[in-house]
Amino acid sequence: MIIPESILQECDTLFLDRDGVINVWLPGDYVKRWEEFRFNEGFIGFIGRYSGSFKHIFIVTNQRGVGRGLMTRQQLDDIHSRMLDEITRAGGRIDRIYLCTSADDSDPMRKPNTGMALLAMKEFPDISMERSVMIGDQPSDQQFAQNCGMRFLLWQ
Repeated sequence: MIIPESILQECDTLFLDRDGVINVWLPGDYVKRWEEFRFNEGFIGFIGRYSGSFKHIFIVTNQRGVGRGLMTRQQLDDIHSRMLDEITRAGGRIDRIYLCTSADDSDPMRKPNTGMALLAMKEFPDISMERSVMIGDQPSDQQFAQNCGMRFLLWQ
């Protein structure tokens, strides 16, 4: 994926969805162990290429499999730890992972609700939603970006 030059000039914060953007999405299932995790084709090159272009890079991800008891929080943390190691080895970076493990769609932290973005703004007060872009692959990612007042790019 190529980020348009106008976005690079106007945005200093990048929000990324996980399943379907960073890793291959398993329709009807969840990535429950590292052995099931596969980076999407092109993502490692993408994150290595663009990490220096943004002041902040965050993952915002719904992980309902934990809330449904299909995996533990420890399993999810292990996947994320290994994923971050691979991203770092490739010359990329992720500043923070924000996640929602709730199975309840009304949970304020669950995309497309704005809780994860609000938490990022609390922890990083220099973030401006007007200077942020979300890259996702699902309608809920686009709705999250709209709800937060940031730009949206569809992962392709």
